[in-house]
Amino acid sequence: MRTLALSPLLLAAAITLAGCASTGGLHTDGTPTDTAALHGERSFAKIQTTPAAWPASDWWTKLGDVQLDALITEALKNNPDLASADARAKEAQSQVAAQNAKRLPTVNAAGSVAGVYLPTTAVPAPIGGSFGTYPAVYASFSWSLDLWGGKRAAWEAALGQARAAEVDAHAARLTLSVNVARAYVQLGYAFAEKDVTDAQLKRANASHALVKQRVAAGIDNRLQIKQAETEVASAEQQAAVADEAIDAARIALAVLLGKGPDRGLDIARPQALQAAALALPPNLTADLIGRRADLVAARWRVEAATKSIAAVKTEFLPNIGLSAFAGLTSSSFDNLLSLPARFALVQPAISLPIFDGGRRRSDLNNADAGYDLAVAHYNSTLVGAINDVADKLANLGSLQTQIAAQQRAVDAARGAYELSQQRYKAGIGSYLDTLSVQQQLLTAEQRAAALAAQQVDTSVRLVQALGGGFDAGGDVPPVAAATP
Repeated sequence: MRTLALSPLLLAAAITLAGCASTGGLHTDGTPTDTAALHGERSFAKIQTTPAAWPASDWWTKLGDVQLDALITEALKNNPDLASADARAKEAQSQVAAQNAKRLPTVNAAGSVAGVYLPTTAVPAPIGGSFGTYPAVYASFSWSLDLWGGKRAAWEAALGQARAAEVDAHAARLTLSVNVARAYVQLGYAFAEKDVTDAQLKRANASHALVKQRVAAGIDNRLQIKQAETEVASAEQQAAVADEAIDAARIALAVLLGKGPDRGLDIARPQALQAAALALPPNLTADLIGRRADLVAARWRVEAATKSIAAVKTEFLPNIGLSAFAGLTSSSFDNLLSLPARFALVQPAISLPIFDGGRRRSDLNNADAGYDLAVAHYNSTLVGAINDVADKLANLGSLQTQIAAQQRAVDAARGAYELSQQRYKAGIGSYLDTLSVQQQLLTAEQRAAALAAQQVDTSVRLVQALGGGFDAGGDVPPVAAATP
């Protein structure tokens, strides 16, 4: 079998002709943001730094409620949204395999039997006018060489997208666990609100009964009765709202668990949860990139976009393909496997991208736009991530001050209530005065419960802002401009 070789002169001519399909004037515009340019030194100056501020992967166990631990474990096992994220990751992996297959040669084998009748008007007898069978077995080989690395770049682009989808699945799990914890916090607050509204209703009923006695004694008039009845009705409405909030929180948890509403009815009243300490990890701006799944995924997508550009650019260059075809054929099965029945074909070929109506330039322009979009998304995610941490830290700092002040208000209101009870028992003050002071205490306690719930909720959101225990372990691609 004779080997065919391409002349170096022919290859040089092909490269020259390929200049007709040009990449001139096409480029990317996106510029990745440097983390060093995002200053937060003054914003974080007063926050204590400790490596322990990075959340653990099971961060919810620090909140101190075993029922919550079990609920998050159940949600991570049964929530259908996680199945969607896993399916997207699996789909991306299949694209990696498909792109890798394009880099490899293909080999096929087949066999056939052809039945042929040739007319005598075309071929004289004895061949003409007879029917014959022609069995054949053969194999084919084809391989498009990857001279410029375009197929490898396309495979690497698919690999980057797959890594991003894999990280997205981690992000989906974090989002789910955070949503379960926040819904659980809301359920706890709904129960606390129910306690206050029940106490409000009890106080309103007691006030109404006392006013009725005073009206009967001629001390008050019917105006006071109507005012007391209004207060009772309002307290009953608020109690109904609190019941609805409990039901809504339980249903929200049932949805997150991937179960029906009856599952929510089995969730007991939450314990008092422990808010995360107000602290900041060292080297936040630099290390946050490897700790937040959305940032890691965004960087993988930028990396994939650069590889896509590289792959498209190689389409402007000539390429060499090699195909071969060999087998055995005969006019009968008797001598099919004999040496004279063999045949073979070897066909090297070169492709020259000269004119395509602008398809390649359009593909490259689209790849450039994809890179710019990926960079813009990464920049937006990076800026949002750092400011998200700053916002949650500021919120927690303010809530600490508010809770301390509100606790003083609760203590003062409780002291006033106890003093009013002492005065009533001593015959100095009236029971109406005691009920009025109790209203102030209940209002203060309601506000304190709301602030406590907000503090735990914000600490959970801070955990999410700090990555929720995700750690890329240094497996984060660099963000660089697309290669020219």
